[in-house]
Amino acid sequence: MSDAECVAFLQWALPRLQLRWSGFRRVRRQVCKRLGRRLRALGLGNLTAYRTRLQADAAEWAALDALCRITISRFGRDHAVWTGLAEHVLPALAEGARARHEPVLRAWSAGCASGEEPYTLAILWQQVLAPRFPAVALRILATDADAHLLERARRACYGAGTLRELPPDWRAAAFQRRGARWCLREKLRAAVTTQCADLREAVPDGPFHLILCRNVAFTYFAEPLQQRILAELAARLVPGGVLVLGSHERLPAGEWGLAPHPAALHCWRKAA
Repeated sequence: MSDAECVAFLQWALPRLQLRWSGFRRVRRQVCKRLGRRLRALGLGNLTAYRTRLQADAAEWAALDALCRITISRFGRDHAVWTGLAEHVLPALAEGARARHEPVLRAWSAGCASGEEPYTLAILWQQVLAPRFPAVALRILATDADAHLLERARRACYGAGTLRELPPDWRAAAFQRRGARWCLREKLRAAVTTQCADLREAVPDGPFHLILCRNVAFTYFAEPLQQRILAELAARLVPGGVLVLGSHERLPAGEWGLAPHPAALHCWRKAA
């Protein structure tokens, strides 16, 4: 299929999945390659035939939806975000928990893919915050719609390339090398609970002190869906809790009770 044919198909199909074309423009080649493999698997000659298949077989939409999941992930992705969390967001949340005599901070990584984001958070906490706040534990819920990716997250073994942005001492402290793979130490794995959940359909109950929703809802979802999900995220944050977005994302227009964090990039704080 040509790029133009794939683009025309995606512009037709994505809104029917509550997704938006603008979010896929730069990553469309990944989706188009998957579409090509799907056509071959179904024995279809072109996207016109696949469109006919979709119109006749409602179950095929779920397969297409899976093809449209973008899974670019690595440890420590967007260094400035993690710096802000380490220096400003997490210390303030931990100070508040300590002042209230609360033993646990609760975080949620929405769209966690293979676990790189929630495990980065767990490593950051162990290396930077835990020594300062020994009476406070961080518990992380990691959700994704892709059960296969979640199984990889549970195994928690990775190639060296996905660890390249971690400081060397963090990598040594957090991982054990097994052949060509680097496997997360059990203590860090125990801080993260995984759950299969599609953000468009189910949002965990909370409450949470910290929610990371990066490079998922506010990149790929249609704006009415973004607004609904943001309302649910804001409702699940505790007063003073923080929502973290991707470096190229913005909140949809509206009043959400969230203000830009004064010291941390791409972070939004709920009024206390």
